[in-house]
Amino acid sequence: MYETGPATTVDRMQQLSRPARRALLVLHVATSVSWLGVTLGLLALSITGWTTSSPEMAAVAYRAMKIFGDWLVLPLAFSALVTGLVLSLGTPWGLARHRWVYVKFWLTLVTVLLSVFSLRPGIDRLAAEATTGTPAPDIGLVIAPAVASATYFFLTAISVLKPWGPTRRGRRLREDRAAEGRARRVPGNGRAGAGAS
Repeated sequence: MYETGPATTVDRMQQLSRPARRALLVLHVATSVSWLGVTLGLLALSITGWTTSSPEMAAVAYRAMKIFGDWLVLPLAFSALVTGLVLSLGTPWGLARHRWVYVKFWLTLVTVLLSVFSLRPGIDRLAAEATTGTPAPDIGLVIAPAVASATYFFLTAISVLKPWGPTRRGRRLREDRAAEGRARRVPGNGRAGAGAS
């Protein structure tokens, strides 16, 4: 799959039409920004639960976190991951051609897994404690949304700035395409020789 040349699987993939690409891009941006917003909301609620001296306020904050966790975190996380993956595979950006796309994919995958296996269980535990009236504040649930929010801001920045250039594979594909273009322009090989008569 990572070989160069015109016959690679990735290069033969069907590119998204312009309307499909635009619709998917809007959906991807909307879900990604929503995921960031939900994480900031979780951060505000976890700070409230951690710093308040009122057990009732802490219980309310942790129960609100559970609503966010149950209804928003995972659907938005998976939507951002899937739409980003389809966009990368269905456009010239590719998944492994540019460093920023590659980094963004792996960081998104890691944060989705952390949301499933770390954040949600922690929220569920504190919400269960809140229903009994004895929530014990957990600094881990302040740190997790803080780190997640910083990660999502970073992902947003690299999506806009597109730093670091192509990967080694991306450079090879670009060189192969350039060589292919030069070969087509050689006289007697098609286009260049066609207008000579």
